[in-house]
Order: sequence, then C-alpha cells, then structure tokens
Amino acid sequence: MKKNLKLKKLREEKNLTTKDMANILGISQGYYSMLENGTRRLYYDIAKKIAKIFNLKPDDIFYLKNDI
Repeated sequence: MKKNLKLKKLREEKNLTTKDMANILGISQGYYSMLENGTRRLYYDIAKKIAKIFNLKPDDIFYLKNDI
C-alpha cells in the first residue's frame, strides 16, 4: 500500500489534524494515521465518510492512476 499524500494534503488544507479526522469518522487516531500512511486497509464505508468531509467522491481521493 502507498501513502496517500492527496488525503494528507486535503486534510491539511482544511486545517484538520489526524485527531480531528478520527473524531469526525468515529475511529481512533492511530487507525486514521495508518490509513493516511498506507499501512492499513481502507474499507469502502470509511472511504465514503472521508470523501464526504471533502465534498468529493472516494475515487477522487483514493484512486491512484499510477496503480494501473
């Protein structure tokens, strides 16, 4: 799994911390950090919640064209 730099950038643009994101999503800060660092599997329900925070579709954040 790769780091999701786009997710980190979006979070920082909204001035949110990893703790803020975890609280909004109802998950632990550690779990959220692992998602952002690409060390934890991302489930679709969490991807949808994250995308909603940024008013985007999950593919806009998590689909990496270079992965094809």
